[in-house]
Amino acid sequence: MSKKKVGIIGCGNISSIYMKNLPTFAGVELVACADLDVSRAKARAEEFGIPHAYSVSELLADPSIDIVVNLTIPAAHADVCLQALEAGKHVYVEKPLAVTREEGQRVLELAARKGLLVGSAPDTFLGGGIQTCIKLIEDGWIGTPVAATAFMMGKGHEHWHPDPEFYYAKGGGPMFDMGPYYLTALVALLGPIRRVTGSTGISFAERTISSEKKRGQKIAVDTPTHVAGVLDFHGGAIATLVTSFDIMEGTKLPHIEIYGSHGSLSVPNPNNFSGEVLLRKHGSDWQPVPLSHGYHANTRGLGVAALAKALLTGDASEHRANGALAYHVLEAMHGFHDASDSGQHYRMASSCERPKLLNPAEAL
Repeated sequence: MSKKKVGIIGCGNISSIYMKNLPTFAGVELVACADLDVSRAKARAEEFGIPHAYSVSELLADPSIDIVVNLTIPAAHADVCLQALEAGKHVYVEKPLAVTREEGQRVLELAARKGLLVGSAPDTFLGGGIQTCIKLIEDGWIGTPVAATAFMMGKGHEHWHPDPEFYYAKGGGPMFDMGPYYLTALVALLGPIRRVTGSTGISFAERTISSEKKRGQKIAVDTPTHVAGVLDFHGGAIATLVTSFDIMEGTKLPHIEIYGSHGSLSVPNPNNFSGEVLLRKHGSDWQPVPLSHGYHANTRGLGVAALAKALLTGDASEHRANGALAYHVLEAMHGFHDASDSGQHYRMASSCERPKLLNPAEAL
């Protein structure tokens, strides 16, 4: 099988798992990495046996690279994506697709003009946990989905992340950080969103870093850190989603539950690829369901492999973590904030297709 050559831009904290995983996929060859700090790119290249360590401009100028994987900070996502597309390369970006809807639209419009593909994290919904849940819904185990709940409740990244400042800047916060996992999973499970509403707040105006390297430094909070939303799906289901960095002492709430006309489904943590799937039917208790699909480990990069497969086969449906899905999620995240500010529902302008279920017998 031929391979698509991949270059990574951004050699920070998240890059190591991509560098570990990408060479394991049949249709992908990781040939280069780049960073604003070229010494960091060189260190990553040596660590993972990557042939070339480049500056960003050098990587974009390499004609052999087919796909750029953009792992920069959120504020740089759109700019780097646009540069990669202008260089004639397909692009896959860490979540979110962009900070603003306008930036996201520019990325998708440029890709369409140039006939290039855009993909975006998260790709965790392609793991065995959520793929099993999608199959259970498609096979009718819970009947017609009527409602869902989803909760991401924590105390914030200043407690563990070495550089947590951007989580509290514009484009950060719990919704833009973790919301993509939950919203992407919900769209994969229930289909596109019709409208949203929500309330947002900042509980603590300042955060103190307690992780090493910057311990004791203060962060001014410039984005909502608690977002409570309601989503109406085109298929009829209504979901509640709460994301928060303000829950200091933990929670017992589930990650995601889907409620149907004939049963309920407990969905694993959408930040993971695996996890326990539980099904409850009328007259019975919760029962574990064996996973029907593979990819149970941390397989970040799976979306890149699916993009490469779409290019190699010419089958666009293989490109599951695609730009339309990522933009739909980006719009919904802004919609919660807009609804809170305006006191009115936000009606979605975008839509997308539910990603096709993976073939459990076929590896990417």
